[in-house]
Amino acid sequence: MPSNLPYARLSAFYAFYFSTLGLLLPFWSVYLDQAGYSASRIGVLLGAMLGLKIIAPYVWGQLADRMGRRLPIIRLAALLAAGAFLIVPLAPGFWPLLGIVVVFAFFWNAALPQFEVITFNYLREHAARYGQIRLWGSVGFIVASIGLGAWVERVGVTVLPYVVAAVMVMLALVASLLREPPAQTTHDPGPILRTLKQPVVIGLLGACALMQMSHGPYYGFYSLYIRSHGHGESLIGGLWALGVAAEILTFLFAPGWLRRFGPRRLMLVALGVAALRWALLAFFAGSLPMLLLIQCLHMGSFGLYHAVGVFLINRLFQGRQQGRGQALYSAISLGAGGGLGSLLGGVIWDHLPSPALFLFAAGAALGGWFVAWRLLRGSAMERAGEVVTG
Repeated sequence: MPSNLPYARLSAFYAFYFSTLGLLLPFWSVYLDQAGYSASRIGVLLGAMLGLKIIAPYVWGQLADRMGRRLPIIRLAALLAAGAFLIVPLAPGFWPLLGIVVVFAFFWNAALPQFEVITFNYLREHAARYGQIRLWGSVGFIVASIGLGAWVERVGVTVLPYVVAAVMVMLALVASLLREPPAQTTHDPGPILRTLKQPVVIGLLGACALMQMSHGPYYGFYSLYIRSHGHGESLIGGLWALGVAAEILTFLFAPGWLRRFGPRRLMLVALGVAALRWALLAFFAGSLPMLLLIQCLHMGSFGLYHAVGVFLINRLFQGRQQGRGQALYSAISLGAGGGLGSLLGGVIWDHLPSPALFLFAAGAALGGWFVAWRLLRGSAMERAGEVVTG
């Protein structure tokens, strides 16, 4: 690790950011369900939250690349997101709530892609070590999902908006304790469209979009799906936490795996594991031992996928394209892919037997595997993967 790396502060940011996800992913759909919204409307609200990643990260990334500063944007966005989510309980109906969610998502989605640039600018040639910082986000997710799961069973899920707002305020506080690192390079690599036309970039973004489309049903309906099989909120929170605990192992081992196997092979493994995971979930949700095994596969379907994806984006988008590159990764994968997966998931949940939801997810992951197999190759891919410092 670089000697000047503010490891604790970088790690704390990831811990608070992903603790927000540890609150929202397991319990937001439960909150909306108890508020009386249908599965289709829950899908729209979830899709809007993810769909804003199509627009918001690129808007903020372009602004940050032009300013050459990212931390002021992150601090302001976290505070505005906190204020928006704090008024969720005051929404008088679906359309006002959708407006609040859009405002929240616009600011919330500004933070992470720009912070990824900051982290890689601190790591510099030690980029493969990213996972050893990012794993603290997984720890934050676990603490939030288990802690709120137990609390929800005692006091009810209505506390969710207030807890999320408080965590976003803490996120802004942590960001205020960091200093802006120097950029890795200051050269202008030319129009970003030139980079986007490379087959390896098209393949990476396409595979990531399909991978996140496969996760859309998981993000939106896993908790309701598990609850429909007779499992309670504490177990639901524990299962989410187990998946993220498995993810931590991946982040610990990712530097060695990248050096040994290379990013292409690892991405193919991640997509294959995702397809297997969703297929098993479609048929074995009633079995607790199988649910435990399925959640352990999260180490491949998300942990390995994300470690490799962020690493490759950092290699393929250089200089003044860094912020927009990370933003595009977030926008196309979580935004377009995850948002569409959530929207389609709501329709499937309403009109088809529930196992169809995760058979759809398995099909999307298989599609991503084929795209990666066809396009993640060639000299550009070799250059992207060749600098992997331990």
